[in-house]
Amino acid sequence: MPAAPPWRRFATAEGGTARAGAHYVIGREETDVVNAAIHLRRPLLVTGHPGTGKSSLATAIAHELDLGPVLHWPVNSRSTLQDALYRYDAIGRLQESNLARDPDGTRSGIGSFLRLGPVGTAFVAADRPRVLLVDELDKGDIDLPNDLLTVFEEGTFEIPELSRLPENQAEVDVLTVDPHMTARVTRGIVRCAEFPLVVITSNGERDFPPAFRRRCLPLHLGDPDEARLRGIVEGHLGPDALADAGDLVMAFLAQRAVGELATDQLLNAVFLRRGGARLDADGLLKTVLHRLNADG
Repeated sequence: MPAAPPWRRFATAEGGTARAGAHYVIGREETDVVNAAIHLRRPLLVTGHPGTGKSSLATAIAHELDLGPVLHWPVNSRSTLQDALYRYDAIGRLQESNLARDPDGTRSGIGSFLRLGPVGTAFVAADRPRVLLVDELDKGDIDLPNDLLTVFEEGTFEIPELSRLPENQAEVDVLTVDPHMTARVTRGIVRCAEFPLVVITSNGERDFPPAFRRRCLPLHLGDPDEARLRGIVEGHLGPDALADAGDLVMAFLAQRAVGELATDQLLNAVFLRRGGARLDADGLLKTVLHRLNADG
């Protein structure tokens, strides 16, 4: 088997995760907006064509600031804020209550049946914030931005199933989206100590309410120019990759001028050529540089 491209490697040989976000290329103006959002602890509302690096920006921020794995919430038409905050397996707990007790005479606590979602995990109190990626929010329900706004403004939310417990169960350890990790919740209230660094992406399919936009910092990622494309190729594949990628970069720019293309398609073409694929520039274009819009 040939080696996988760097952006398609999901684990190192030692079993750890690959260092995603290490080669993200961004302009000076965009960097200033990101830094402003970090200082103000305000969500970034990132727009741009597919493939301009909207989602990858969250990974790059987490990498640069050493904030751990990104908490990812991919939004679709069925997404609800409730699921992103936490899920409670009431049926599983009821089934367990009907079974015999464990040999030591105990049953699993309610925390074993409650798991915080990506948004809920982002609000767990910690010394350093986490990076939360709310991906393609414009695909969600029309009320979802306003629902999110309440949580983002207050920095806290309640888990009623825990707040109703008796006083001797005031503290409960619940599961999180991080594998094998738990968080302690007191009286059913999850409240952040440091507001998470939130990156919200949108493909511009619809507008958001003014109240929501007012509380976000807008960042539009335009299509990268030739210089930035060359920097992206060099960052992912090394400086040697540019030596025989000039015609692919120019062909990519020419095709992008008449149809929507994503930057990773160029990376795919350069990687295939370096891997010995017996295709010329036109052949590579036909293979991986197909247009993304419907008329392509």
